[in-house]
Amino acid sequence: METYSGHLSKMATTLAEPVQYEMCLDQLRVPMNTYLGRTIGLTFSGRIECAGCGRKIKKSYHQGYCYPCTQTLAECDTCIVRPELCHFAQGTCRQPDWGEARCMKPHYVYLANSSGIKVGITRETQIPTRWIDQGAIQALPILKVGTRLVSGLSEVLFKRHVADKTNWRKMLKGEVEERDLVAARDELMEKCRPGLEELVAEHGPDAVTPLPEATETRLDFPVLEFPTKVTSLNLDKTPEIGGVLKGIKGQYLILSTGVINIRKYGGYHVTFSA
Repeated sequence: METYSGHLSKMATTLAEPVQYEMCLDQLRVPMNTYLGRTIGLTFSGRIECAGCGRKIKKSYHQGYCYPCTQTLAECDTCIVRPELCHFAQGTCRQPDWGEARCMKPHYVYLANSSGIKVGITRETQIPTRWIDQGAIQALPILKVGTRLVSGLSEVLFKRHVADKTNWRKMLKGEVEERDLVAARDELMEKCRPGLEELVAEHGPDAVTPLPEATETRLDFPVLEFPTKVTSLNLDKTPEIGGVLKGIKGQYLILSTGVINIRKYGGYHVTFSA
């Protein structure tokens, strides 16, 4: 039997056909595609380590942080999930250096098809990682913007007309039909044109750049069999889980016994076995 132990973080990914996954256990990376069709297991030791400060904790928040870190770290602030609330320019960022390095950089607004067409945002350094993590089968950048704040304000305009969330159960069942993202982009750009022009007027001519020549990215995931019913596995309730690895999509392992969101258990000390 093969066994590897360490603290979990979200799986590392590489764009390929299909996407290549590695389970991250501290500094160790386990190539997960090689285990497709094999019986694997995850055993939670009961120990959790905060992804921010590294101290031992009994319960994690925000996918791997202790409660004090959620109150002090910029990466745990409300504006991370709602970028239109970015307050860096007001001088109230929790960690100005962190915000300068991540939020005051170019971002992309994109359309993706993970459970239907949705709008999203990401830093340019996170393409295509962001799309892989969402389990999207198609993705298309539609705007390049100057800061995280402008990306969030742009997203607000678009989500008046299109979803901004993924139906993760539908995504995992593979119940996703290909969509014409270029046509969707053109229709949405026309609907949102007045709002985008207001953003340019407020934030400057370089704040929003349309990307009419951007090309679509298609993603293929390593799935042998999609589940007909999605049963979520929980390491807190069931410290030992296992089953035949049927596939990997987004940040989920699809097992014969259910599915588990690896990203949810950041900082959990586990033993992987096969």
